[in-house]
Amino acid sequence: MQRSELPRRELIGQRQSTAGRERLPPGGLELFGLLARLLRRPRRGDRRLPLLWLVRSDTTDLMVSLRRFLGQGPRRRVPHAVLDADVPPGAGDVPALLRELHRQLSLEAFGAARLRFRHYPLADWLMQQSLSLGIDADDSRAALVRRLRDRKGSRTPEALPSGGDAVSIVSQVLLWLVRRAVPGVVFRAAVSGRVPVLGRHYNWFMRQQYLAPRQSVTFLGFAERLTAGWRDGEQPDQVNKLLLHAFLEDLRQAYRRRPWRPSDWRRTAYPALLLDHVAPGNVGGELVRLIGDVRTETGRNDPLLIVASGGQPPPDLPEPHPLSEADEAYDEWAAALPELRRLRRPATWLVALRPDETDAGPPSRGGLRPFSAPDPPWWSRRFLPAALCLVLVASLGLWAASRWGPGCHPSLTGQVSVEVVGGGECVGYSDSAAQVFNNDPGQDRLRTVQQRIFAQNRAAEEVWQRSDRRRPFLTLVYLGTLTGNRTRADEESYVSEREELEGMATAQYALLKESAGADGAALLKIVVANGGRQMIYADRAVAMLAELARDDPTVLGVVGLVESRTSTARALRELNQVGLPVLAPTLSADKMDANSRLYLQMSAPNKDQVKLVDAYAKQVLKVNEAHVFYTTLEGSSITEDLYVGTLVDGLRRQFGPRITRLDEWRTGQRLTDECGYPGLLFYAGRWSDFDGFLRALRECGGNPPRHLVADDSANRYMANPGLRAAAPGNLPVTYVSKAALATCAALRAAQEGRDAARASFLSWIQADDLLDPPRCRPGAEEQVGERVSLAYDAAMMLVRAVESLAARLHHADPRQRWEPDSVNPVGVHAEVLRQNAGQGYPGVSGLIRFTPDSGEPVDKRLALMRVEQVPDVARAPVEVFRCGVADVSGPAACGPA
Repeated sequence: MQRSELPRRELIGQRQSTAGRERLPPGGLELFGLLARLLRRPRRGDRRLPLLWLVRSDTTDLMVSLRRFLGQGPRRRVPHAVLDADVPPGAGDVPALLRELHRQLSLEAFGAARLRFRHYPLADWLMQQSLSLGIDADDSRAALVRRLRDRKGSRTPEALPSGGDAVSIVSQVLLWLVRRAVPGVVFRAAVSGRVPVLGRHYNWFMRQQYLAPRQSVTFLGFAERLTAGWRDGEQPDQVNKLLLHAFLEDLRQAYRRRPWRPSDWRRTAYPALLLDHVAPGNVGGELVRLIGDVRTETGRNDPLLIVASGGQPPPDLPEPHPLSEADEAYDEWAAALPELRRLRRPATWLVALRPDETDAGPPSRGGLRPFSAPDPPWWSRRFLPAALCLVLVASLGLWAASRWGPGCHPSLTGQVSVEVVGGGECVGYSDSAAQVFNNDPGQDRLRTVQQRIFAQNRAAEEVWQRSDRRRPFLTLVYLGTLTGNRTRADEESYVSEREELEGMATAQYALLKESAGADGAALLKIVVANGGRQMIYADRAVAMLAELARDDPTVLGVVGLVESRTSTARALRELNQVGLPVLAPTLSADKMDANSRLYLQMSAPNKDQVKLVDAYAKQVLKVNEAHVFYTTLEGSSITEDLYVGTLVDGLRRQFGPRITRLDEWRTGQRLTDECGYPGLLFYAGRWSDFDGFLRALRECGGNPPRHLVADDSANRYMANPGLRAAAPGNLPVTYVSKAALATCAALRAAQEGRDAARASFLSWIQADDLLDPPRCRPGAEEQVGERVSLAYDAAMMLVRAVESLAARLHHADPRQRWEPDSVNPVGVHAEVLRQNAGQGYPGVSGLIRFTPDSGEPVDKRLALMRVEQVPDVARAPVEVFRCGVADVSGPAACGPA
């Protein structure tokens, strides 16, 4: 079917009586077919509309038919206006024509919501204001401000309130002040242009191009130039173009299609202007010329279809096309329009049509059906948005209730992805204070360090932007167990996680303190992720992190994982598939590295811990017999708990028959058989059961076991003053430490020995604006924490690898911008191993070395710390035995401290 056939069918009505038929000249149906095509708005996008110039003839006047075609639609009529240039309204100039055009198009008479204008009425109103030229400029400006404020309704003077009691009078006075002051403040903010939300139509005048608005600095100055008398110095052509540009801008905004406003999609037909008796020298011809100039000069399209009827068109136009070739004329113009606009040819937007000179027969006598605006899309009907909103709100409510809860909610700012799982735990990740994990009582320090990290995230991004993105920028994810433990209101139950976060925050803080000109110094952003109690939901967290790593190329590794469990091993395998390296500060179950080729741990494996305890028993305690008790948490088992399982297996292999008792201890079980025991009593369980284990030994009274030694998990117990208060005071405890080189005493000694790395670490943790409370302050001896230095080493090891890669990438141009895609996580892991291949990494917690085929450190320093009285939290533990190397590669000897 040809293109013109469909409009012709729509335009030709049913058979009518001879008296009611509309006589059209030859080519009339083609013209009206083109008009129907142009008026019908496409479902997608918008078309460029020409200015149609109809050449009048002595025998043909199409304007009457055009008025009926547009104005007598049976349903939704086309918004249109009719102007006669021979009988112009008002003063007969362009502003008067625009005023009448605005009046006609603003009517709510077309079966749809009326067109609203904001810019044009303001410009026209300003042009009708008169400011006395002889008065002071400040008074003139003040008068204009008052008129602008009163423009949409004059203010009625309000008398000060009187009567009533004192409270009533004060409240009325305050209300009176608000009513008087707030409108003025809001108006001043709107016209200032400094508040983005307010006064957008004022700001538009300062951004458009006519009358050089920037010369006025403010809108009020520009508005003065438009008032009567003041605009005498302006070019009239520029003033008219400003008026017309404002009018067309209002039409553009009225015909915007915004997805969130279905009402915008109900405008299915373009507005039209019928301009009769137009000639190049009259006001109608002037308006046509100005419309073409504004469209060309601004480069913006508008939705107004203009049909001008007059004598001969402007001489710049080529020969007019006959009406029967209306479609071809439009298509030819549309194809040439981009080139015409570029060259800014005169009459760029005009398409001239003339009556056919040769008639092949009598005029067409088919009935002409008036044009109706097409029906809007079904989804833009008025009742549907409300119904859809109700369905959407109900669905979102049900979905959110099953996914989020108190203390676990999404955010529109930052990188936050969380969901509620299991017994109400919040699993996912966050990089901003919009989501802080764990709102349980007593966990204030855990929340505080998260908030510190999130604040430093913002600072790191700001510093990166100020450096013109020259400094390397990386993101590390902390993945730990941040929820799910049963706690008292006075009990800190997430010491390990809090300390590891503090270590990463310290690394982040140290990098922020680098010189602003140090383009090679990296900046660190930290994303905090929760895998749930005992890492049960680590798979869900890892799935979210996989999406984050795909979307954010700065994500280069994961730190944490806290506990060695089968769920942790599964998370390692999944992170390995994602391609993210994992640096574990405290994981020590044997063979954890078998789960990921990208895994590195900062702590010695359990087999080294077993050798430490055995050497201590032989060299210091001089005992040959041992009793071993292990525990697993509720809902866990020794096969699921890889830390306890591999530790117990290692003890069996190392001690052999010297272990005369190996039992699982459970809460409530008595330990009176251990009273006065002279051999090694070793606790190989989780820290959360150590409190109950010590309570059970209180029954021994003055005859406690002689040598109680605990694994490194007891560190978490020793960091909890509330739990230690209930322990027996006559039972010394010796426990394994993975970070004895980072105690306050050791750090001070290193500082005195000019150890730059540990001295810097000490200064960071003593700072006022980092940890809460600061550590190792003289007179307020808050201990560092077992895991702070280990997490610091893990983060800094990755950071130094990224800095090394950046130095090689930017060797030719150190001022080059950092491109996150230039490195990848696997490459960073390889760089860590390359740097480690020589003398190892000199960490604060000790020298860290790896073999090429293992992620477990070689000869990492381990120590035994002793506390003489457990309830005495003011006295620092004392190192009594050690194994492994500290700072220089060499024999890994074991011996007393």
